[in-house]
Amino acid sequence: MQAGINLLLITGLSGAGKSVTMQALEDIGFFCVDNLPPALIPKFGDLIIQSLGKVTKVALVCDLRGGAFFSDLMEALGALELKAPHINYQIVFLEADDATIVRRFKETRRRHPLAKDGRIVEGIAEERKMLEEIRGNADLILNTSALKASELRQKILNQFSQIDDQHMKVDIMSFGFKYGVPIEADMVFDVRFLPNPHYVDSLRPLTGKHPEVYDYVMKWPITQAFSQKLLDMIDFLIPQFRKEGKTQVVIGIGCTGGKHRSVALAETLHQHLKDREWSSVVHRDSAKE
Repeated sequence: MQAGINLLLITGLSGAGKSVTMQALEDIGFFCVDNLPPALIPKFGDLIIQSLGKVTKVALVCDLRGGAFFSDLMEALGALELKAPHINYQIVFLEADDATIVRRFKETRRRHPLAKDGRIVEGIAEERKMLEEIRGNADLILNTSALKASELRQKILNQFSQIDDQHMKVDIMSFGFKYGVPIEADMVFDVRFLPNPHYVDSLRPLTGKHPEVYDYVMKWPITQAFSQKLLDMIDFLIPQFRKEGKTQVVIGIGCTGGKHRSVALAETLHQHLKDREWSSVVHRDSAKE
């Protein structure tokens, strides 16, 4: 895809994997909208332009759930091209063989949108006929018959992840063990063995974000040794996670109350990663007494 504003139109047969595709695109930074009526595509293009560069990667899922609106799809794309020629759009069409689609609908117990009296095969045939024009204009056709959901996800990541934009989203959370381990954490580091500023009267009311507390926590040889090992470990793990198709990891760093030591180490890790990955830090318990 070219530089600038990139828009993917995801369409295709019901049961072919559009939901999995949208979720994978969300994980690599696309702003995704599901079931957008095609007539609204030009207006949506206006909103993208008005974002002034804040939105540069967009994926729209359009399918027969839009009912009569769907017949306007090619006309809407033509209007978008005239109004905003600098929006680079691609049509991604997903399909699968009849047997695979029937099996998927039976497994999920969903009703095919065009199936009359439960006759899924007839619904699939009608849908194929209705989608002939958009399929003929597709930039990319993916047959998902032989793909598991995880394999389709990886295929989408490989296709649309730019080499220079393959960041891992790393969410760092400091917390206090006395308030419970965060259930969303993929890995947890316990720093209760480090010297505790809680026992220094002048530092007790402050948090690990205050320079006095941060310097106190980080000045000890044991903290410096642990910090270096932590950073080395995360640097090693992130490429391994990325290889497996993982796009987000939540790292929990905990001390007793979640106010001093865990905050200081979370800030250290955030500073280490922020220029290379999509890193964020939150201090869950630092305001608690």
